[in-house]
Amino acid sequence: MITRVGIVSKAHLREAGPYLTEIAAWLRARGVEPAFDADTAALAASGAPQGAVGVRTVDKDQLPSLVDMILVLGGDGTLLGMADRIGLAGTDIPILGVNFGGLGFLTEVTLPEVFPSLEVVLNGSAPIDKRMTMRAATLRGGTPFEDRIVLNDVVVTQGALSRIIELSVTVDNQFVTRVRADGVIVSSPTGSTAYNLAAGGPILHPHVDALVITPIAPHTLTQRPLVVPGSASISVQPHLDGSRDEVYMTFDGQFGFRLQEGDLVTVRRSERPLRLIRATSRSYFEVLREKLKWGQR
Repeated sequence: MITRVGIVSKAHLREAGPYLTEIAAWLRARGVEPAFDADTAALAASGAPQGAVGVRTVDKDQLPSLVDMILVLGGDGTLLGMADRIGLAGTDIPILGVNFGGLGFLTEVTLPEVFPSLEVVLNGSAPIDKRMTMRAATLRGGTPFEDRIVLNDVVVTQGALSRIIELSVTVDNQFVTRVRADGVIVSSPTGSTAYNLAAGGPILHPHVDALVITPIAPHTLTQRPLVVPGSASISVQPHLDGSRDEVYMTFDGQFGFRLQEGDLVTVRRSERPLRLIRATSRSYFEVLREKLKWGQR
């Protein structure tokens, strides 16, 4: 049963202000408590101060542990940021994305669909996809350095001024290849329509139990994207040439850090999927046709 809804907006999205207060009022009228993170509360107050009065404000990192679902207004990046927080919190609350951005593969619900979508969520009939998430762990000097939950992808890539980098890739402790490229993407099925697609990787249906390893601009024509079982453990290790190479690791494009010689990045399916609320008015393939303009001339 949904009794508390967390509401998160894209940062500085001023046009969302009136919608935020309207959604909060709509929820309260149905006995559901809305809660904003601090930045979203500020947007709501700037749009309609009287509508924001009395809405609970919660730290964004704590929000997944305090509500029964999260509503995101923005683009896919905003949803990814909250999806990663849900994973780190170890909860399985559903998330609904409302598209204020451009492409919006994940935030597929449109503004006119907000209240009908919320209605079916509250009455328990909303279609919910269980999307695979990945756990990315980094060892430094043989000890854990960073551990993250991601929905889309883990990317190991060169710095802005770096040369082509070399990365060793293994799957289930079996050596696969030594990549000379701008980097490597390890993608979930959900993330296959993100950076993986732009780098020439395949699109996977979200229900396919697989991971994709995609080189970024490889320095040889023989290295191509590789699809492996969803149960696989993928390891990527950079080979650095002293201070001349800069290699960075990023999680869903939301967070990252510089890797050092000897670091080992391991990516595997996490134990808990993300529950993504879908629009009732279109299928996954309709979303692909709409976003990718398939069949249009």
